[in-house]
Amino acid sequence: MMQSLLFQLILTSCVFLNSVNNVNAGITSTFIRKEWPSVDIPLDNEVFAVPTGHNAPQQYDTKYYYKIGSGDSAREFWFQTPPKIGPDVRYKFGVIGDLGQTYNSLSTLEHYMQSGAQTVLFVGDLAYADRYQYNDVGIRWDSWGRFVEKSTAYQPWIWSAGNHEIEYMPYMDEVIPFKSYLHRYPTPHLACKSSNPMWYAIRRGSAHIIVLSSYSPFVKYTPQWLWLREELKRVDREKTPWLIVLMHVPLYNSNEAHFMEGESMRAVFEEWLIHHKVDVIFAGHVHAYERSHRISNVRYNVSSGERYPVPDKSAPVYITVGDGGNQEGLAERFRDPQPEYSAFREASYGHSTLELRNRTHAFYHWNRNDDGKKVATDSFVLHNQYWSNNLRRRKLKKHRLSALGRIASY
Repeated sequence: MMQSLLFQLILTSCVFLNSVNNVNAGITSTFIRKEWPSVDIPLDNEVFAVPTGHNAPQQYDTKYYYKIGSGDSAREFWFQTPPKIGPDVRYKFGVIGDLGQTYNSLSTLEHYMQSGAQTVLFVGDLAYADRYQYNDVGIRWDSWGRFVEKSTAYQPWIWSAGNHEIEYMPYMDEVIPFKSYLHRYPTPHLACKSSNPMWYAIRRGSAHIIVLSSYSPFVKYTPQWLWLREELKRVDREKTPWLIVLMHVPLYNSNEAHFMEGESMRAVFEEWLIHHKVDVIFAGHVHAYERSHRISNVRYNVSSGERYPVPDKSAPVYITVGDGGNQEGLAERFRDPQPEYSAFREASYGHSTLELRNRTHAFYHWNRNDDGKKVATDSFVLHNQYWSNNLRRRKLKKHRLSALGRIASY
């Protein structure tokens, strides 16, 4: 009996590990969730009420208290300053995209707040206020601000903009793109020599995070192109070994929704991203979850005929997390057959976490919202690209991994 159980356990482990390391063994999840209403929560719901009191501490280093308003309307909050930049600083990020303000959105936000993460990497499409008209647009921006305040008032959210932030509405004389977004959510772009708040970089813990704008010009000689070329040169992997990129439109996507919309940006930037050994790229836009193997398509051009992505150990892992819970619902139609570059995909709401353990390894998890419950569904160990390309770093990597145990990894 014991031998039989041991054999089954070994067989299950081998199948699981093979599925994440073999590019020909992608997984399309068959999970089908019960449909929660994909409608925005009514404005009189308690989640939009002005909160009393403040959250319990969840972070370390120096805590600062700050107060907004005066007299009876004054409200006190706090935030924690980040740890000093360093290659082995442990830090945990949450990753959320396409959130909106539905009951599914609320489930995602509440599950994230239980994760113990210290900063959110937000990959675009915030309030979905552009689905309303006239005064209701501003009202829904404000309600979303109250909706996420339970987190944003106490910890950083690193923003990138999506298509629902454009708000080009000539019928109501609103023709300045991103007007509502930029007035409400400033970014630290001047600190990284960016000429525009839509693209910028920030260092946090052991990570250098680059935010790109899918809906701003990015072809050769444009301001975003020029800035990224120089910013990649400024990355110091000895101090911040983890290089993370955020954008809204995924460069690789096997869903029918928004298929190949990121192809133009891929053609412009993919070679740079591989050359500079980006570790992982997070995107949203597609209302589903998908994770890729390390692949590239840099050899493709209009005359070469080499049009299929190939395995590439120098390439990033591409992860789509446009599954926050917005009003438009899930993107349930994946392309068939599943491409070889696609490792795992599922049409469910949820959020991710990325925990940087040291300069060589990080833990990644995607958590599904299963009828209001948080369910860990996809996970792996992410190997740092910079600290795995010479003998000295490989020895350090081997030593550190031995302390983490055996788990699927990239």
